[in-house]
Amino acid sequence: MHRDDSAMAERGDMFVNRKKPNLVIRTLIPFFTGFGTSERFTPDLFLEDGYDLSPSDLRAKIIALPGHSRGSIGILTAGGDLFCGDLFENTKGPVLNSLMDDLSAAKASVAVLEGLKIRTVYPGHGQPFAILDLKLIP
Repeated sequence: MHRDDSAMAERGDMFVNRKKPNLVIRTLIPFFTGFGTSERFTPDLFLEDGYDLSPSDLRAKIIALPGHSRGSIGILTAGGDLFCGDLFENTKGPVLNSLMDDLSAAKASVAVLEGLKIRTVYPGHGQPFAILDLKLIP
């Protein structure tokens, strides 16, 4: 996990360093996600932009994709598969995720991806999609 998101795991609070939704949402989210103080943990490894996963027999690298949260990351394989976490979603068509802490950072993350050789995107929500199917509003 990226260091910028580790406080969420260590404290069991997914809003510890993020924009705070209203009180009703903050109260209900642990019930829907199952994430709370009983699931706290300390990450074993902090992943930074450019981290090479090859020593773990995975020809891939970590890409920093802030926007959904400060520490959002993705994994880009040598074959062009991008596991993007919550930067994109594809439940009704591939789009930028509707839940962003920092829309400017998300757009900057998209700009970084435009310079990379990506074939298929695997979002955190919805079905995989070809990068060419992604339509973003500037």
